[in-house]
Amino acid sequence: VSQQEPVIKIGSQLQLFVDDYLISSLKGVTLKLHAPQSAGKAIAFDKPWEGNVTGFVTIFKDDDKFRMYYMGYSAPSYVRAAALKPGETNVPEHGPLACYAESRDGINWSKPVLRLYDYKGSRDNNIVWTGEAALNLAPFKDPNAAAPAAERYKAVGWHPISPRFPRGGLTALKSADDIHWEKMREDPVITDGAFDSLNLAFWDINRQLYVAVYRDGLQGVRTMKCATSKDFLNWTPGEWADYGNAPSEHLYTNATTPYFRAPQIYLAFPMRFVPWRKPYDDVTDPGLSDAVFMTSRDGVRWDRRFMEAFVRPGRDRRDWVHRTLMTSSGVIPTAPDEISIYVQRHYSFPSTHLERMVLRTDGFVSVHADYHGGEFVTKPLILEGSNLVLNYSTSAIGGIRYEVLDLHGNPLPGHRDGERYSDDVQLLAASQLLYGDKIEDVVALQSPKRKSGRGLEARPVRLRFVMKDADLFSIQIRD
Repeated sequence: VSQQEPVIKIGSQLQLFVDDYLISSLKGVTLKLHAPQSAGKAIAFDKPWEGNVTGFVTIFKDDDKFRMYYMGYSAPSYVRAAALKPGETNVPEHGPLACYAESRDGINWSKPVLRLYDYKGSRDNNIVWTGEAALNLAPFKDPNAAAPAAERYKAVGWHPISPRFPRGGLTALKSADDIHWEKMREDPVITDGAFDSLNLAFWDINRQLYVAVYRDGLQGVRTMKCATSKDFLNWTPGEWADYGNAPSEHLYTNATTPYFRAPQIYLAFPMRFVPWRKPYDDVTDPGLSDAVFMTSRDGVRWDRRFMEAFVRPGRDRRDWVHRTLMTSSGVIPTAPDEISIYVQRHYSFPSTHLERMVLRTDGFVSVHADYHGGEFVTKPLILEGSNLVLNYSTSAIGGIRYEVLDLHGNPLPGHRDGERYSDDVQLLAASQLLYGDKIEDVVALQSPKRKSGRGLEARPVRLRFVMKDADLFSIQIRD
């Protein structure tokens, strides 16, 4: 155990094991990525103002409803004509239109008739914005307490290429109700990128600033930049994403979102584009796509330890085309023990739609032990509470034990023959064997009689977990 590691004050924040932020050492256990499972079609893009290349989806929870924004767009020339069924046709070509849908449960979605914009002589549609920014309008609800009511919702969207802005840019928009939008400024607020993607912005509640994650290209490879702002109008120059030692890959979209249960962690589900593959001889646009998973704590330094696909194209041949599997921005709760993400399917076909995919709550990555077992030890922590909350799954024969260590990796004193003595801290031999499948299992770290200055709050400690045939997804400290 390294004695030079910084002490981490985790407070009551939920901690995921998506990276090694908390982990000092692993022995016989690994970090395991868990693929989401299909929960079926969430919404079809079948309206005349939508079309076969509809996408760039943003979803978020807003009080008692869920909101969805997406680009309606039809480009029939993109489709592989030989794969169309008899009588199957795409809607006539039209440019991008920003559309809106909503849901009470994140499962059943409706498209309200907004009557805001005309489409071919009728306002009976769910179009929420037209013009250049409709290409990739990406709204969010702003939790910044200083934001005025007229700016409770904000968005970024495409600003066209022009002599003044030869690379285009991102326009800033605002809304009081998330339906009626206006530009905050005519000129773009970010210009140092290549913006034909789903570019995103959000308020980081921990860092107390706005963060934008957007597309650019470096040495011919599609990648990302990150900029920050205090007021949503004046942004720092973008910093290139740093993927460490990961191989260079085309990341077409980024789908970055702070995880709603642990907002200090940014989750991203980029669409990985493989431009040189051509699955069919008659395709006019070569390339294949899948979705990957990565995380960051600042939007610049990204952990790409999982190079395998998070979502594969699957057995449906209509998903073995270019630019499909764009994952939406947003992870939402759809049951007490379930979270959902949304993935575009059948890109370029009339059957294009959004698929809902589910994971257990916090279930992106686990510390995984096989049948032979293993253990891991955390970095030094300040624990402000007497209870440990664990999200875990074991087999019938598997289980998890835990104990509290000092900075040197030694069990804290106060234990003899399986009993607890003066220190009242949890030691391995006295630890209850945890087994089963629980999202929130609350267990004791120390006696509730212990108070700050006499218990664990007074000193840095480490946690040791010994596991067999088990997965540990998250932990949290509570009183």
